[in-house]
Amino acid sequence: MKRLPALPLFPALLAAVLVAGCKPQAASPEASAAGAQPQRLVVFSQCNNAEPYRAAQNAEMQRLWDKVPGVRLMVMDAQQDSAKQISQIETAIRLSPSLLIVAPNERAPLSEVMGDAQKAGIPVICLERDIAQPNYTTWIRADNEAIGRLVGEFVVAQLKARYGEPRGRIVELAGLKGVEAEINRSGGAHEVWKDYPGIEIVTEAVANWLQSTAKDRMTEILSAVPRIDVVYARNDPMAMGAYLAAREKGREKEMIFVGVDGLEGEAGGIEKVRQGILAATFVYPLCVDKAVEIGTRILDEPGFKPDKVYTMTSHIVTRETLGK
Repeated sequence: MKRLPALPLFPALLAAVLVAGCKPQAASPEASAAGAQPQRLVVFSQCNNAEPYRAAQNAEMQRLWDKVPGVRLMVMDAQQDSAKQISQIETAIRLSPSLLIVAPNERAPLSEVMGDAQKAGIPVICLERDIAQPNYTTWIRADNEAIGRLVGEFVVAQLKARYGEPRGRIVELAGLKGVEAEINRSGGAHEVWKDYPGIEIVTEAVANWLQSTAKDRMTEILSAVPRIDVVYARNDPMAMGAYLAAREKGREKEMIFVGVDGLEGEAGGIEKVRQGILAATFVYPLCVDKAVEIGTRILDEPGFKPDKVYTMTSHIVTRETLGK
């Protein structure tokens, strides 16, 4: 593979929570009906609410915890700011929740404060992304490296079908550098592509997981790169941003667009595959159902010791797999 240069709570505590930017959720109907049953606080520290994937996680988290009697869920939005997420987790520790769930914004900065939560006796679920040190009770994830390899193999097959051999020019759109999903979704694909010298990585641009940023970066790339065969974006919103930029230039039919997340719904990647906008998306499970399952056992079963890691399965979605 040839690589080219990259182009009610105590008032004071409640006030602290609100200043930190979290959004307390209403108590569940089941919890209210429980009467004398002590209410248990579950805090979910979300890295950001801007991505559709994160909004889907939040909605599913609320829906599933609403079914667990005696639990109140509080969601904190770090707004893609690791310093803010650290501050919010520090606030959460002072609230002494029965359970803390964290979707880390970045790997390294969150390690210490999540360790502080564990030292305070708070069970910690690391959701979907990991941190640099295993300062959590359990990590619930899917295999991003395996997803990356699936992407790599799909792209090789597409290029071979186009040119009769696996050769072509690829643009990559990266999320936040240094996070596990970015590292392994990239690494898995490159592990496949390294065996094909005809595949060129034209450039990699950082778009922070956001459609609008990806559209801007792709517009710049299109002005500098005369031919592109594949855009591999590490999530579906970035793939959509790239598509919109290419469409504005009248170049969208020149290339295929590949993303990761595979959300259902009108704005999700699966619908974009159905519409023929994305050639493929690779499903990264929300991991929330497993988090609530394991979290409920932590709350309800004294002495329960969860596995250190739970790995969810993922799969490719194309028009063929959808039966179109």
